[in-house]
Amino acid sequence: MLQDDPSTQAFLLAALTAGGGVTGYARTGSVPSIAAGLTVGALYGLGAFRQRNRQPYGVELALLASVVLAGSSFPRAVKTMKPLPIGLSVVAAFGLYRFGTLWNRG
Repeated sequence: MLQDDPSTQAFLLAALTAGGGVTGYARTGSVPSIAAGLTVGALYGLGAFRQRNRQPYGVELALLASVVLAGSSFPRAVKTMKPLPIGLSVVAAFGLYRFGTLWNRG
C-alpha cells in the first residue's frame, strides 16, 4: 500500500524529481535543472532501493534528498511565490516529514 511503504514513496519522489529536472531541461535548456533533478532523484532512488532490500541508510538517503530539495526550493518559494518552487517545497516537506519521522523512530 502506497501510504504504508516508505520505499514506494521514495521511488515516487525519485521519479517526480528526476522527471521534473528532465522536463525543466527540455523546456528551457536549464542544465542546473537537470543536474539537480537527477541528483535528488538518484538520492531518493538509492534510498528507496536500500529500504526495499533492508539495507542500512535507506531512510537516511531519502531524508538527505529531502533536505537538499528543501534547501533549494523553500527560499525560492518564499521569494518568488511561483508555482514550481512551491510544488517542489511541498514535495520536500512531505519527504522531510515522512523520512524524518522514520529516522527519528530509529
